[in-house]
Amino acid sequence: MTNMRVKNGLLLTTAAASVFLLSGCFQSQAQPSGSAVPSDTASASSSPSASSTPTSSGSATPSSTGTTASGVALCKAGSLTASVDSTGGGAAGSVYMKLILTNSGTEPCVLNGFPGVSLTSGATGDPIGAAAARDDSQPVTQVVLAPGKAGFAQLRYTQAGNYPECTQAPAAGFRVYPPEDTASLFIPQQRTACSNTNINLLSVQAFQAG
Repeated sequence: MTNMRVKNGLLLTTAAASVFLLSGCFQSQAQPSGSAVPSDTASASSSPSASSTPTSSGSATPSSTGTTASGVALCKAGSLTASVDSTGGGAAGSVYMKLILTNSGTEPCVLNGFPGVSLTSGATGDPIGAAAARDDSQPVTQVVLAPGKAGFAQLRYTQAGNYPECTQAPAAGFRVYPPEDTASLFIPQQRTACSNTNINLLSVQAFQAG
């Protein structure tokens, strides 16, 4: 009888051990699925830091702020008057003139770079042909205009008759956009334009102090 009890006890002990080992096995198999949670958490936390990185589009530029680094406002069409001085002469079928912008406002302003210039059918008409090409022979400088003062950019007009392929069209004058401005000024000036957009009759330099 004693031997029988011991044998039964050993059987019970062996069964308990088997249950314990199986339980540990299931726990070890479940552990890898739980270890994926920290990696998900790290991915989510890295996302906000990436989205908070500043982009280059947020950098302050004169065109986005309306002012220069010195704090002086850019000259705008609404506070400028435009004219041309054609006494510069010409050569080889070209006419050189000064495109003059005068500060008609009450505060100083800055001309910074190249104007946009095109021949047009009228003050509110569409541009004719190609806009003026930029002539980089004059360095770009900031020209500060006190009220009543002017800056100028040299403008070259090439006679349309120099181009046999030119489809000629009458132009009533020049449309002028101050640097970094979307509003324009009109200067009456009878010229012959080319409607061909591949022909550049105009070229313009950066503004200089008058």
